[in-house]
Amino acid sequence: MTRISVLLPLYNGEAYIREAVESVLAQTLPDFELLVLDDGSRDGSQAIVQEIARRDPRLRVIARENRGLTETLNELLAAATGELVARMDADDVCLPERFARQAAFLDAHPEVVCVGSDAEMIDERGRLLTVLQLPTEDAEIQAKALVGHAPLFHPAAMIRRAALERIGGYRHEYWPAEDLDLWLRLGETGALANLRGPLLRYRLHGASVSGTHVERQRVAARRCCEAAWQRRGIRDGRFEAGDAWRPGTDRYSQQRFMLRFGWWAFASGQRATALAYGWKAVRARPLSLDGWRLLACGLCKPMRPAPRS
Repeated sequence: MTRISVLLPLYNGEAYIREAVESVLAQTLPDFELLVLDDGSRDGSQAIVQEIARRDPRLRVIARENRGLTETLNELLAAATGELVARMDADDVCLPERFARQAAFLDAHPEVVCVGSDAEMIDERGRLLTVLQLPTEDAEIQAKALVGHAPLFHPAAMIRRAALERIGGYRHEYWPAEDLDLWLRLGETGALANLRGPLLRYRLHGASVSGTHVERQRVAARRCCEAAWQRRGIRDGRFEAGDAWRPGTDRYSQQRFMLRFGWWAFASGQRATALAYGWKAVRARPLSLDGWRLLACGLCKPMRPAPRS
C-alpha cells in the first residue's frame, strides 16, 4: 500500500500546474502517489502533466469531460490507494517538508483524523503577501467551523482515508463550501489539528473558485453550519458570514483587497510588492487617500527585513 495518495483536481490550470506538481514531487517523504484528474480542461493543462508523468511514475493522470469539482474529488478518492490522503490544488505550492511533518504528526496522534498547517499567502506572480496562522487545537478549530469560518486550508490538509470514506467523501450540494462541510463532518468522527508553521504557499488570484463564487459560497457555508447544528443538537447556533477572501468586480472591493494585500506585504518586509499593490489601489480609486498612504509608506517608511525563504 502506498503511504499517501495526493488528490489534485485540474481544470484550466496551465498557468500554475507545473509548479504545483513539481512541488509535490520534490517532497522529502517520497512514498506517495500523485493522482491528477483533468476535469475537461480546454487549455494546455493536460499536456503539461502528461509530460511530467513520463518522467516520474508516481504521477498518474486521469482525463475526462467536465463534471465539476466535487465529483472530481470523489473520483480521485475512489482511485486512491494510500492510507493517508493529501489534498493539493493546481495553483498552490507545497513546501518540501509538508508530507513528512504531517504524516509523522498523524502517526503520533491516532485520535486526529485530519491535519492542516499555516500557509504563506502569495499572489498570482508568486510574491509573498503574509503568513496566515490557523488555530492548532481541535476545540478552537471546531468552534470556528461551526460559525462558518474556514479553520483549515483545504489544499494543505492530510486526512486519514478511512475517515474520509466513512463519511462518504465530498457532497456536491454544499459546493463551493464543500471543504467546510467536510471539516464539520470529519470533526464528528475524530479530532482536527493544524501544524504551526507554513507547509503550503496558498495563491490568491481572482480566477479561483472562491474568487468567482463569493456569494454562493457564503450561502452554502451557512447551510453547512445549519446542517451541523442539527446533527450535533445545537439549538442556538450562530453564523458569521466572515470576510470574502477575494475582491468583487466593483472598484471599492478592488481597492479594499489591494490595500489588504499591500499592507500584508509591507508588514512582511516586501517593499516592492507593497508598492505594486499601493499603485493598484490608487488606480482603483484615485481620489481615495488610502492607496496614496500605502504608496507613501512603501516609498519612505522603514520596514522589517523580509523573511528568508
